[in-house]
Amino acid sequence: MKKMKSSLLMIVGIAALVAAGPLAAGEKIVGGPFAVGVTDRTATMVWIVQTDEMKLRPEGTTTMTSPSLRVEKTTFTGLQPNTRYEYAIPDGGDAGRGSFKTPPLAGPAPYRFVVYGDTRTRHDVHQKVIGELMKHGIPDFILHTGDLVAEGNDSALWPIFFGIENDLLRQSAFFPSLGNHERNTHYFQDLFQQPTPYYSFDWGNGHFAVIDSDIETVASTERGRSAFWTEQTRWLEDDLLAHQKAVYRFVVAHHPPFTAVTRRQGDNPHMTALVPMFEKYQVSAAFFGHDRNYQHHLKNGVHYVTTGGGGAPLYDVDKPIPGITQKVVSIENFVIVSVHAEAAHIQAVAVDGRILEEFEIERAKP
Repeated sequence: MKKMKSSLLMIVGIAALVAAGPLAAGEKIVGGPFAVGVTDRTATMVWIVQTDEMKLRPEGTTTMTSPSLRVEKTTFTGLQPNTRYEYAIPDGGDAGRGSFKTPPLAGPAPYRFVVYGDTRTRHDVHQKVIGELMKHGIPDFILHTGDLVAEGNDSALWPIFFGIENDLLRQSAFFPSLGNHERNTHYFQDLFQQPTPYYSFDWGNGHFAVIDSDIETVASTERGRSAFWTEQTRWLEDDLLAHQKAVYRFVVAHHPPFTAVTRRQGDNPHMTALVPMFEKYQVSAAFFGHDRNYQHHLKNGVHYVTTGGGGAPLYDVDKPIPGITQKVVSIENFVIVSVHAEAAHIQAVAVDGRILEEFEIERAKP
């Protein structure tokens, strides 16, 4: 397919974002722009504007500052598959410029994505993880396994997250999952433009299902939580069934069904209960966070990868699971996935650049 020239793409981006309105006096961009909900035909650009701030100081203690944030967005339609688009916000300077790539259509076209999570604290470490990740090249898109920030309802934390990730997010599409530290906040829906905390998308020959594993925050009653989990589980099975023609099928969530952390083993029975479904529908790999380390388990052909080393304090991996554990390391990390027609190559990388593990996933059997 013939691509449009970069200069024309830039003009289209500027025109669309100008329509959203320039910044008022005293306002500033504190997050984004970044691309979400990217398909081969559409994409939504989101950015965060700080309009004001409030200071609070209990007598005799340190002053606390909380910004007032406004989420801006604009949606593009009529895009072309497998094409890189550039964009810019007027008066945003270099920080307001970036690009994203639309996915290729189903077929042999290669693509590359990264996975990481638990970036909520130790911002200096989070910065190092992103810095090392970018040394390995810019991915087509990013999967975040949850716990982006330490408290989702604290408006002061989101500008910190985006400040660290901005150089990466301004060049890739972003697909996050909801962690327990997001507290099911409205910011997650506002920022990432998902009407429900579970969703799916296609990228080339792959299908991706992202679910909300933090059932404790979805409702205030056990009945409400049970109803949500039943609804989401039914949706997930329908989604996997409908995409059996995809060469690769991936699932993303925050809580893992398996763990080598002794004190957390058995903590997520609702996720463990999904394992037979993953096997039935031949999920290629499932990615998780929550446990702050790197883990790789393999059970009945399904790879379970925990990459929760984005910055939060680490957990020891002190009890590998006999028969299924392939690799466990307590270190900050991220995962690079390079997908081709016949195999998906997975590479786990430590914050210091060391390769922790490499393995390949063969295409799903018809």
